[in-house]
Amino acid sequence: MKSLMKLFVMVVTAFLVSVALVPFSVTTALAQEKEESAVQEEDISQEGTAKKEYAIETITVTAQKQEENVQEVPVSITVFSEQDIEDKKIESVREIADFVPNLMIFDVGMSSMVSQPTMRGVSAPSMSFTTSTGLYVDGVPTLSSWGFEEGILDIERIEVLRGPQGTLYGKNTETGVINIITRQPDNTFRGKVSAQGGKLLSGETGDKQKGEFSLNMSGPILKDKLFLGIAGQYYKKDGFVENTVTGGAEDDRERWFGRAHLRCTPSDDLDMSLIVSRLNHDDGGASMNLAENGAAMFGLPVPSDRKVSSNVEQYKESDNDAQSLKITYNINDALRLTSVTARKVTTLDAVADFDFSSATLMHGFQDSEQKKLSQELRLDSSSEKLKWLVGLYYDKDDKDINMDVKSDMPMMVSTTDREFNGDAYAAFGQLSYFLTQRLNLVGGLRYEEQKMEFEDHVLGTRHDDSWDEISPKIALEYLFTPAIMTYASVSKGYRSGGFNVVAADPQYVSYDAETLWSYEIGVKSAFLDKRIMLNGSVYYMDITDMQVEEAVSPFMSYTTNAAEATAMGVELEITAKVSDGLTFMAGFGYCDIEFDSFEDALGDYKGNKNPYAPDYTFNIGAQYRHESGFYARADLIGYGEMYFDKANEYSRDAYEIVNAKIGYETEHFDVYLYGKNLFDKEYDSDGYYGGFYTIHSDPGEVGLQVVYRF
Repeated sequence: MKSLMKLFVMVVTAFLVSVALVPFSVTTALAQEKEESAVQEEDISQEGTAKKEYAIETITVTAQKQEENVQEVPVSITVFSEQDIEDKKIESVREIADFVPNLMIFDVGMSSMVSQPTMRGVSAPSMSFTTSTGLYVDGVPTLSSWGFEEGILDIERIEVLRGPQGTLYGKNTETGVINIITRQPDNTFRGKVSAQGGKLLSGETGDKQKGEFSLNMSGPILKDKLFLGIAGQYYKKDGFVENTVTGGAEDDRERWFGRAHLRCTPSDDLDMSLIVSRLNHDDGGASMNLAENGAAMFGLPVPSDRKVSSNVEQYKESDNDAQSLKITYNINDALRLTSVTARKVTTLDAVADFDFSSATLMHGFQDSEQKKLSQELRLDSSSEKLKWLVGLYYDKDDKDINMDVKSDMPMMVSTTDREFNGDAYAAFGQLSYFLTQRLNLVGGLRYEEQKMEFEDHVLGTRHDDSWDEISPKIALEYLFTPAIMTYASVSKGYRSGGFNVVAADPQYVSYDAETLWSYEIGVKSAFLDKRIMLNGSVYYMDITDMQVEEAVSPFMSYTTNAAEATAMGVELEITAKVSDGLTFMAGFGYCDIEFDSFEDALGDYKGNKNPYAPDYTFNIGAQYRHESGFYARADLIGYGEMYFDKANEYSRDAYEIVNAKIGYETEHFDVYLYGKNLFDKEYDSDGYYGGFYTIHSDPGEVGLQVVYRF
């Protein structure tokens, strides 16, 4: 009865979004057409020009691997332009989530290069080497929580696609994709220098300072033929957790980022881009500590807030090295061939004190590496009535996990030396065909096979397995007017299978892929001379073979496919340009995801919420940019309550933070005062990892930023 009631609420919401809003928008659009006709008859051209100045800019995206107007793509998408990224002061992949409905990127507290994304209530454990949301940077895929970070510098746009993207992107994109496109160098010489200094609003020790310096520039080497772009950044942030043994900050953060982009266009039909980048994080200890259960396990008192007593110097040095070669050849006016070759290597060298005390109870020494090599080849064509795309994909994964755990307690001592090797092959295609002038049909299909081997060099064991999936998609979109479109879609997504590396029982050595079917309806609309843009969607997901931690006995747990779940949700985004300089924007996402069946040796979790799934997310903002150069912006960002465990015993409460920015802008020079988490709200994750740890939230910060463009 409860599920039926929720489904009824979803249907009602769908009706409100895709039915009630559409007639209103259509009526508005028709009224506008009449008004414009009257204006033309009266020949009042100046007024018409003024109205167009208020229009929200149209953005072209490549979400479906072909250029399209974002308002004409039958997918729930949030897009950030280069100006949006600067205005919102997005400095990391994690901060993208603050402005995307139903997306949260959880900081696991251990390393800046490891994050756990949750899209529409679905996520993968941070140490599972998979993810439910893929990250792509210029075609370089990150399909693991390791390396889920990127330098946000000299970016053309960021596209966040919600819903299964298995047809075009494949495995580990079962609920979405974050697609980052860097700026292409061309015949225009341009550059930017940015410097900022900030102060943390709270912390237990240290100077509580933050600093950043970045530079990017691009232009022609040989006009019309050869171009070069470079970008670099240095970032440093003092820690806020005190080590009572040393008296210093435990969790300092430092990073370097560099990218070089060489582009060659030897003819009008051939475009080649070679991009090389490196992101290095040199971090101190974790921004976390023992919670009540963890302290009890080690026989220690519960520690004070933001204070550790570690007796080992913690550090985490991680690198992302990425290279990509993209070649695009226009065979003729309608046919294009694209090749994307990519390589990414993520390394982690770390020393961690898992007991955070002055005793040697559990010290970890890790030296691990993850490599991915991928190749995609696709052919596409586009005309007024028909668009189609076909492609082939291959990737190779190699992971080496090495860790030593040292302890004064013999039972805690261990050595890990494991190797994972995998290959994936896929063929895919998608077609978009206008059945009538207003009705468009989109259909797609992908077949993918994943093979994987696992070897434990300490235990002397070796296993292999393979999984294959077919990922279809079908969507219908209807154009009420050129500015108002509704769509309905059915699509399938999946997360690849894997291994339980310490399983003694053969039936638990490996687990299968997790799959889901998503049913979605939505509307995309612009009205009042495109001064208001309103997009909404409602979805229902049926998740089978869900990958969960099953307790096969009271003392042993493995990842298995023991659960089934359903998810229902709503997403709304609105942007309103009130005047030439004043803009309001808001986004809201609601997600209800529960286990339909899940039972193990420790209990029955039917009806419980899926972990790491906030009930809701929202952002509300206002921005004013005056022609005199004055600029001001404020954002309210919120996340609902979420649980950390299947029993729903440990949770993080709902919270809200406020960001603000004010400044003065000229043609070449800008200066801003900014604040992040301006009221220094604490939203610690108490009860992480079964109640063993607390992950401390970042304190607020204020600062000054200066930008020079040339």
